[in-house]
Amino acid sequence: MMEFEESGIGEECGVFGCVAAGEWPTQLEVAQILSLGLVALQHRGQESAGFVTCNGASPPTYTTHKGMGLVSTAFPPEALQKLRYGNLGICHTRYSTTGISELQNCQPFVVDTLHGKIAVAHNGELVNAHALRKKVMRHGVGLSTSSDSELITQLLALTPPMEELDAPDWVARIKNLMMETPTSYSLLVMFKDVIYAVRDPYGNRPLCIGRLVPVSKLHSSGDGEEDTEGWVVSSESCSFQSIGARYYREVLPGEIVQISRHGIKTLSVVPRPEGDLPAFCIFEYVYFARPDSIFEGQMVYTVRQRCGRQLAIEAPTDADVVSTVPESATPAALGYAQQSGLPYIEVLCKNRYVGRTFIQPNTRLRQLGVAKKFGALTDNFAGKRVVLIDDSIVRGNTISPIIKLLKEAGATEVHIRVASPPIRYPCYMGINIPTKEELIANKPEFQDIAGYIGADSVEYLSVEGLVSAVQEGVNSILNDKVISSSNKSSKRVGHCTACLTGKYPVELEW
Repeated sequence: MMEFEESGIGEECGVFGCVAAGEWPTQLEVAQILSLGLVALQHRGQESAGFVTCNGASPPTYTTHKGMGLVSTAFPPEALQKLRYGNLGICHTRYSTTGISELQNCQPFVVDTLHGKIAVAHNGELVNAHALRKKVMRHGVGLSTSSDSELITQLLALTPPMEELDAPDWVARIKNLMMETPTSYSLLVMFKDVIYAVRDPYGNRPLCIGRLVPVSKLHSSGDGEEDTEGWVVSSESCSFQSIGARYYREVLPGEIVQISRHGIKTLSVVPRPEGDLPAFCIFEYVYFARPDSIFEGQMVYTVRQRCGRQLAIEAPTDADVVSTVPESATPAALGYAQQSGLPYIEVLCKNRYVGRTFIQPNTRLRQLGVAKKFGALTDNFAGKRVVLIDDSIVRGNTISPIIKLLKEAGATEVHIRVASPPIRYPCYMGINIPTKEELIANKPEFQDIAGYIGADSVEYLSVEGLVSAVQEGVNSILNDKVISSSNKSSKRVGHCTACLTGKYPVELEW
């Protein structure tokens, strides 16, 4: 986790929406639910946050608030008070991959269309953004930001050829957008009294739906929708527990779902080109998602444990204990320990309050390096051979001082096992990865990476091992369900491994 944080690798953002069920004005605290939902997605972006609520009336009133930094910083109590009259709303937390870090790039974007205002929140990155920007500008539309999300909003505002003047056809507009750009996006589009939840045909970015129920019914069995207090939609299901929502289902690749006070309804499913598999980002499983989130019917924590077990099969070593750099690689380390029969112990204690400190370190503090962030639990490993499990080694400049710290504290050997394959290629679909030249896997030092970082050995999980660990759970879930022959194509399994293999799911346009 530390390697990712300090290497500049990051998820682009998280989106969240809520629609109150039943009579409006609602008694449901929509603004509060939006706030709590977005806090649960904070790991997906810490740069800025934005909320838009709507009363759903005719004509509707939209209320917007945006701010830089964490959700708790960007939204003081008085800001939430301003948003409290909404019956529905969408929100967004951002980590920029396209667009510079400024408030003007903060989402959701709200624009006027021929039929009234729309608000749009987007997670992903358009692979053909450059060509689309030119197309929009040729229509005489000016773009005020460098964000892909404003581009999407303007494309939705363009009137499709067959649309009646007085009747906006949002399905046609969304499908028109989806035909223009194949990936990568999960979208929330709010218009008047509904939210449209949209996932690109490759399903590259996650999106799922939850049902708000009374707290007394939260853990009871049964799916009686008469108890529904509202509907929520989120980049990850980890946000549902904190707001009293039950996981309902994923938005399918290519699906357009309408969410209203009356419930949810599939309006259309836009297919992929014939023969193309889905391309859900495999790094959501490896690192970006919270471990309690559910993708493709399986919990992320369980997948990471399977990765650890597979790693132990592929890269065993003579050692005494298994451990990890706290804390996102812990499930993989536990899996490795279970498979290898070695005890799992903690070797590092993390100082959770260091972060990116505002104190400018002097030479002495710089020399101390990771000692500012981690303390060695010497009694647990002194005189022992340690297998240290990590998510990934991106540049190699973070794991090296940790190995040094452990050896100086008494470890006789430190063997690094990485629960994902080497990252060799940049991502153009919503993950901020350093340039190809910066990645350790592309440098001459990679030929002797153990010597370069000071480890006794270094082994990575293979691409095949990662894919099998991820798809084992997906395949077993699909096999447990009766799938009609007409629906088999939509159930085919596929994942994007472009950053590992250089094989992108679509042709890139520049």
